[in-house]
Amino acid sequence: MTTKFSQFSLSDALMSRLTANGFETPTPVQAQAIPPALEGKDVLATAQTGTGKTLSFLIPIVEMLQKAEGKGVRALIVLPTRELAMQVEKSFRAMRSNHSQTVALVVGGMSESSQLTAIRNGARLIVATPGRLEDFLKRKLVKLDGVKIMVLDEVDRMLDMGFEPAIRRIAGVIPSERQTLCYSATLEGKVKDVARNYLKSPVRIEVGSVMKPTENVELRAFDVDQDKKHELLEHLLDAEKGSFLVFVRTKHGADRVAKRLTRSGHTAIQIHGDRTQSQRNQALRSFTEGRHRVLVATDVAARGIDVANVAHVVNYDIPKVAEDFVHRVGRTGRASAKGVASTFAGPDERKDLRKIERALSIHMNHFKVRAAGIEAAGRSAA
Repeated sequence: MTTKFSQFSLSDALMSRLTANGFETPTPVQAQAIPPALEGKDVLATAQTGTGKTLSFLIPIVEMLQKAEGKGVRALIVLPTRELAMQVEKSFRAMRSNHSQTVALVVGGMSESSQLTAIRNGARLIVATPGRLEDFLKRKLVKLDGVKIMVLDEVDRMLDMGFEPAIRRIAGVIPSERQTLCYSATLEGKVKDVARNYLKSPVRIEVGSVMKPTENVELRAFDVDQDKKHELLEHLLDAEKGSFLVFVRTKHGADRVAKRLTRSGHTAIQIHGDRTQSQRNQALRSFTEGRHRVLVATDVAARGIDVANVAHVVNYDIPKVAEDFVHRVGRTGRASAKGVASTFAGPDERKDLRKIERALSIHMNHFKVRAAGIEAAGRSAA
């Protein structure tokens, strides 16, 4: 029998927000994480990108804030990137049951003044990246001694980015009598230490294989010479419909690919670490709203990108590790939608491609790109 949000004993105010935003049936991670979280239990969840985990921690926060007394910050969400923080803050504003449930976005690369104003005006929730939040704590600009719920989202990414000391110091100033909800794509290495150090008898939730692309995505691999990659990308853009998210290894590569596509008449924009936060926000918004069909991104810049309805992910350059492959491919085929992920393997990358297939126990549909066209299993596919 399908679970409905109405079975979770949520307040009428929150139910009306869920209905207004078109949420009726919870995803598996929501169905498993929300009930124990509402009971005040700690939760340790591993789930792939695109499984709806944001709502699984926002719902308990909204319910808690409706009952929370006193002034100041009562909930804290810590996550790895500005983009992800901005999206979570936007989702919270859409879900909150009244406007007294105020929120402060605390992230680097943006003006401090508006963030500090929101805190001074009594923000009940802080959505933060570790670096800027730790800076505010050091300067005694924010108090976290009233926090009742702490969420650590994409913990594996935060650790990869070197934020473990910051997480330790942030957790150190929050009351030990709190609820902690922890989300990660994997439970390997230092993630286990975080779980052991900050969670008390957590309810363990695992949704699907965390190291496998979703089954909604058709996986293709193209055996193509390096100098033919761009031609192949344009062929796919001409042959298929929908938006394209193209991953490249370097900032210079992102600029080069986007500019060549633009010269060929495609609407393309790039996002990478050398672009200002304002440029990155603008690029993301333009892609989300459909003004640009192609977004060319590096891995670091793409952390936290949460765009619905990406039709096609292209690995223009092969990722270094299998986990990054899963992370990239997870940008399409979200929820119940179908998606396509194409991986371009130059002569020097074929060994890496085989490693990824072995590591993830997957087999992609392989195509060979030749001067006469694209061949699959000895026959023409284009």
